Amino acid sequence: MAKADIHPQWYPEAKVYCNGEFVMTVGSTKPELHVDVWSGNHPFYTGTQKIIDTEGRVERFLRKYGMMDTQQSTSETPQEKEK
Repeated sequence: MAKADIHPQWYPEAKVYCNGEFVMTVGSTKPELHVDVWSGNHPFYTGTQKIIDTEGRVERFLRKYGMMDTQQSTSETPQEKEK
């Protein structure tokens, strides 16, 4: 059994607001929640996110720390040469 008077008040129908607009209800220890970002306007969930990564992360790391020649990065891989 839970101890008395040590747990916060639980609000099963807490209202969530984003930019002053009501967006959903959730369970919370506060009656109202004000958020900047939620799944309805986050770029990842809305599909507006654009990843502009023209160069691989490994190649960029190797070039940054001088572990790869610039000629090696532009040349074909050994598998492509065999074809």
